[in-house]
Amino acid sequence: MLKNIFEELRSHAPFTALGSVSGIAIILLFQNIPPQASHRIFYVLHPAHIFLSALVTASMYELHTCTHAHISIKCITGKCNLWVLLLIGYTGSVGIATLSDSIIPFIGESLLNLPNKVIHIGFIEKWWLVNPLALLGVAVAYFRPSTKFPHFGHVLISTWASLFHVIMAKGQGLAILSYFVIFVFLFLAVWIPCCVSDIVFPLLFVKKDKNAEYLQPEQIK
Repeated sequence: MLKNIFEELRSHAPFTALGSVSGIAIILLFQNIPPQASHRIFYVLHPAHIFLSALVTASMYELHTCTHAHISIKCITGKCNLWVLLLIGYTGSVGIATLSDSIIPFIGESLLNLPNKVIHIGFIEKWWLVNPLALLGVAVAYFRPSTKFPHFGHVLISTWASLFHVIMAKGQGLAILSYFVIFVFLFLAVWIPCCVSDIVFPLLFVKKDKNAEYLQPEQIK
């Protein structure tokens, strides 16, 4: 398990760094955007992140409870207990996405002493939007589990959601050093939480079966 975790973190690092670079470019392009507009964009990206995270987290759990030889039969017919899948998908997405999109960026904003720093907890502030999308992601995973493309989108959208949380707080101008700090926090806000929510967290609940051949992440479509 630890070997797989470190391998996933290593393989995701370059793409996460590229996403963070795109975030710095977006800050430069949108440096004069009003905080209200940043708030609206955040609440488009953050709920989208929640949906994709719930889809991937629940799919990872569901697919790994099936043996490689019988995946088409056991997974498609819903072998997983729906309530267990719902609990794992919801907590893994809402909890860790809140850490990624809001809490870690807010720590960075506090260290930089940005003038408009406020932590935005989506499942409370916009409960009527965020929570149903988390449940929808789990429902899609239950009937049609998929990980590769949703995980790709999840990582990129998570980067941008974290970014617009920072843009809301930044005020008018930033020093050169501040962009480096933002890059580091964007990278950390996405790299570890996204891998944890999509890969590590759901696999913690998979029961070990010595006689079963389980899928590796690169085998899942």
